[in-house]
Amino acid sequence: MAPVKPTHDSQDDFAVSFPRLLVIRVWSMFLELLTRLGDLAVLLLRPRLLLPYLGLWLREALVSPYRLRRSFELTRLLQASRQNFNELMYGETPVHTALWLFHKAGLNRDGHLVDLGAGRGRTLIAARWLGASARGIELLPGHVALASGPLARAGAQLVTGDATQADISDATHVFTNWTALTPETRARLIERLRTCRPGTRVLTVTRPVESKGFTVLSRHRLLFTWGLEDVWIHEYRG
Repeated sequence: MAPVKPTHDSQDDFAVSFPRLLVIRVWSMFLELLTRLGDLAVLLLRPRLLLPYLGLWLREALVSPYRLRRSFELTRLLQASRQNFNELMYGETPVHTALWLFHKAGLNRDGHLVDLGAGRGRTLIAARWLGASARGIELLPGHVALASGPLARAGAQLVTGDATQADISDATHVFTNWTALTPETRARLIERLRTCRPGTRVLTVTRPVESKGFTVLSRHRLLFTWGLEDVWIHEYRG
């Protein structure tokens, strides 16, 4: 059978889509450079955190934790946590963005941050910049294996676990980037957030906590690795 020649329409689609993909790629590279430079700028003020950050960056470059394959182990973890594959696909929170947000939320040396779905753990480095203790909960063991060493050298802890079942009763501040999460997963996270002590500050990305007991204190628009996004600071009042 002779090969089918592309139609005029398909050529037009390619002509339209290729420039668009190129623009998206260039924009992503620009944002990555911008956020990395911002991180380095604030970390120069805390040199003890610079080497752990660079170590984390190097490990990410050599073995990206986000080139996920649909393995049996990943399928088992997703089934156990009642999440889907797409919920794992979202960008990172830069150190400088988290630092500004945590300061605004009142995190200090007496505080304890818990990041539910910590990913590569940049938020934990931001908490350590402020002198607070920091613990991240991450579903995928591969992420934890890659990032826990550099984070430990920064004085932070990254552990494997399901964010919807994590013990957060000791937290003064809880951060969760639920940009890609389904309404069902967010609902389970909200029930977990109800185990916090009254007065705990809850910080969410993209959407606020729309549930009784959570009072919005402020809303901000901050820079993430995918662009500008809304962030809410709440206080849990029980």
